[in-house]
This record gives sequence, structure tokens and C-alpha cells, in this order.
Amino acid sequence: MAILSDIAIRKLAQEHKMVEPFVEGQRRDGVISYGLSSYGYDARVADEFKIFTNVDSAVVDPKNFSSNSFVDRKTDVCVIPPNSFALARTVEYFRIPRDVLVICLGKSTYARCGIIVNVTPLEPEWEGHVTLEFSNTTPLPAKIYANEGACQFLFLRGDQPCEVSYGDRAGKYMRQTGVTLPRL
Repeated sequence: MAILSDIAIRKLAQEHKMVEPFVEGQRRDGVISYGLSSYGYDARVADEFKIFTNVDSAVVDPKNFSSNSFVDRKTDVCVIPPNSFALARTVEYFRIPRDVLVICLGKSTYARCGIIVNVTPLEPEWEGHVTLEFSNTTPLPAKIYANEGACQFLFLRGDQPCEVSYGDRAGKYMRQTGVTLPRL
């Protein structure tokens, strides 16, 4: 597998709408940076958040997930309680080619503040808005800024297309929009 450069990412964005909307180059302008970088793409977080709350003393069960464990907020600044987390989604919609796998890492600005961004790999032929998980590892409330950079996606091209893609399997998170909770 080889990592794709800005040239290859731009080409896939133009020809296959791999990232929409696509922002050419890094945008900083007083915000946490986003857009095309040398070997990746820094995506933005949208203004839709699901903030974890344990008001009902719920148990987090991935096989029987309760949506009432979250408070929904549409806001420019999400405040995550200490030692808690929030779910969000990317502004960008992704369409991954059959011979590409995408890995996501958090931005250093958030990492240096004790905020971890967790995203599972984007598999070949998956498409949708990416659900982002922000963990606040600190004992203090932490802010996440909507419409600013949240994480960096790295695109890896395989030596050949995969035999069975996420699209072939009709995966349960295919074409997701909005902030998507766990599904069985």
C-alpha cells in the first residue's frame, strides 16, 4: 500500500467526488486548519453533536445502544463534559474508491488539549458522512469548534482492488448522513 499525495487526492476528488465539498489547500484564517495537505485531507466537524450524558444511569451496550444516553445540540461550539465524549460528523461527504483504504488521525491542536478523535477506517467503496467521536480525557470541560478542522484522513492505495468491498457487502453504515449511532 502506498499513501496518496495531494496530487492523487485532488485527482480522485475531481474525477470521483471522493471528498465533497473539497477544499483546495490548507485554510487557516483564525480557525483550526482544514483542507488538502501534502499527504492527506483535514476534514471539518459539522455543527451537529450528540453529547454523552449519564442522567439515566444507563449502561453503554454496543448490542443494545440507547439513544437517550445523548443530548442533541446544533451549535458552533460544543462543550464536552470532563471525562466524557461527544459524537459528531464531518462536513465532508466521502466516496471511497475500490482500491483505497482511509485511516483517520486527530489534529494536533485537539490532541495537545487532551481531546482524542476516534474514527474507524473508511473501507473501499464506503460512502457517507463520517461519524466522529471526540473523547475529553481531561478533568475540565473541553470545546470543539464546528466548521473547523477536526481530523486528518490519510488515503492508502492497495496494490490491486479488493475482492470484496464494503459496498459489495452492503455494510450497515453505507451512505450514512447525520450523526449515526451504533447499529447491529
